[in-house]
Amino acid sequence: MPHRLMLLDTASLYFRAFYGLPDTIRRADGTPVNAVRGLLDMIARLTTDYAATHLIACWDDDWRPQWRVDRIPSYKARRVAETVTGGPDVEIVPDALTAQLPMIRRVLDLADIAVVGAPEHEADDVVGSYASHAGLPVDVVTGDRDLFQVVDDARQVRVIYTARGMRNLEVMTDAVIVGKYRVLPAQYADYATLRGDSSDGLPGVAGIGEKTAAALLGEYGTLDGLLTAAADAGSGLSSGVRSKLGAAADYLMVAPAVVGIVRDLQLPTLEEAGAQLHPVAGASRAELERLATEWNLGGSVKRLLEAFDQR
Repeated sequence: MPHRLMLLDTASLYFRAFYGLPDTIRRADGTPVNAVRGLLDMIARLTTDYAATHLIACWDDDWRPQWRVDRIPSYKARRVAETVTGGPDVEIVPDALTAQLPMIRRVLDLADIAVVGAPEHEADDVVGSYASHAGLPVDVVTGDRDLFQVVDDARQVRVIYTARGMRNLEVMTDAVIVGKYRVLPAQYADYATLRGDSSDGLPGVAGIGEKTAAALLGEYGTLDGLLTAAADAGSGLSSGVRSKLGAAADYLMVAPAVVGIVRDLQLPTLEEAGAQLHPVAGASRAELERLATEWNLGGSVKRLLEAFDQR
């Protein structure tokens, strides 16, 4: 089987699993297990359907890094449940999901699935760094459009986009992104900077929406190229757009560092991380099978083990 790396935007998937299955699915002590079940089923299906030979569950060691907040204070502010002095802010996560996170980490560990995070960085940055330097074909699994910027046909990097559900997965390639947004993946971060994203607290440039952002990048190539044109009175850029960019100058100075995914983190190699998939055996398999009963995980563990047995 040709080698193919799958990178999971893990939080994106366990949130989707949590909201996709009823939290009335519980273990004997009353703790919900819907996110655990759903995530295991997702991993079993995805690794099988897309023939992954290597797998990394990318983790948010810091879901809202201070260095991003320092540049744009509104960054992800709507998702803050509690501000922690001297530490990462606490994200709004339903209690019924919070209770499942230790179980998720436990089953990933027993299944020998590599989990990799990076201090002061989001899972997106871990994804971006592995996708940029893996040296083999990559499938990124996420429901977050921000990761479209890593798509690269030349390096065989795709995004398996989950926003429409596991029954309606979209494989995002260069052509698909151009068809949907009229920008290349390499332009996507600049496009997102211009149009903004209220869910992430990115204001964008007032008066510049998706169509205008795409048209401007189609003409000037990059945000830097657009700003160069805005500074050149003879460039032919309309006075209206020039005025809008000028009004957003402070934002545009810092936004690229916030929106752009980090691609050069020093991370464990695939070998060091233990990314290669293999059958789960011995004590780990026995413990997973025991927990499947004790935690009321239904057939999810069985399906995961069968998927990995094919490796």
